[in-house]
Amino acid sequence: MNIRKINGNRIINSVFRIGKTNLFRRFTEEFVFYLSLAFSLAVLSGCDEANTGAGVRTAEQENERLVVFAAASLTETLSEIGKSYEKTHPGVKVVFNFDSSGTLKTQIAEGAVSDIFISAASRQMDQLDISAGEAKNPKKLDYVLSESRINLLENRVVLAVSKSSGTDLKSFDELAAALKEHRVFLAVGNSDVPVGQYTLRIFDYYGIDTDELFAHKSLTLGSSVKEVTAQIREGVADAGIVYATDAYSADLRIIDAASVEMAGQVIYPAAVLKNSKHRRHAEEFLGYLKNDESKRIFESVGFTVVGR
Repeated sequence: MNIRKINGNRIINSVFRIGKTNLFRRFTEEFVFYLSLAFSLAVLSGCDEANTGAGVRTAEQENERLVVFAAASLTETLSEIGKSYEKTHPGVKVVFNFDSSGTLKTQIAEGAVSDIFISAASRQMDQLDISAGEAKNPKKLDYVLSESRINLLENRVVLAVSKSSGTDLKSFDELAAALKEHRVFLAVGNSDVPVGQYTLRIFDYYGIDTDELFAHKSLTLGSSVKEVTAQIREGVADAGIVYATDAYSADLRIIDAASVEMAGQVIYPAAVLKNSKHRRHAEEFLGYLKNDESKRIFESVGFTVVGR
């Protein structure tokens, strides 16, 4: 019995040792296989990076973001042009930040990353362009790539009302008389945005005292031209002073257009910014804004493309 028991134990132990050996061998073979597979994949990945010359983050493999800071009055036209540009420039994604030119200028001066700035007036561009001179740029801010700067568009300042308005105003002359007699509630832009600055010129032309207008609650303000058009369209104000292009986009009725003598010339400058990380694409996009397709889009809402 004891011998048999011992022999039985030996048999069991032998089987157990053989099992452990086979199990260990199988585990080892599988480990080596998967280790080799992982090494092969790593080598192939390295080859792919070497072939691209720039790793996996290339313009062809991942959209390159071109950031454009643009005046709010360009929202509709530039959004359409941006989509067209992306179709002809695969690998590039155009991202817009639309706001008042004054707000955009402040954001850029405070370090916001952008590739292009398009302002609704020269003043905000000048304040970021060292080549504009100390009189126009007293803080000597140097954010604009001066050689890239162009005068892109011209707009008009207009007196507009909603299409359902019952006002009998027919001109800026009549508006001036109504304001002096406190017979009209007018929507205008803040003094720190271009459309508001053009409005102040018109008030100066007619000798209108803005303090008096505020005292008689004759004005409602908008922080951008889009806010002003919304106030006109929704009937918050009897009328408003906006750009012709925004009146068109908001489906407003234009009563009169301000002359250059009244408001000055409404020029939209555009430029590449010095902190641009995609200067080549930024310069290409500025050029694209002057081609026939972009010109058609701009002119469809009342802009005039003026080029350099």
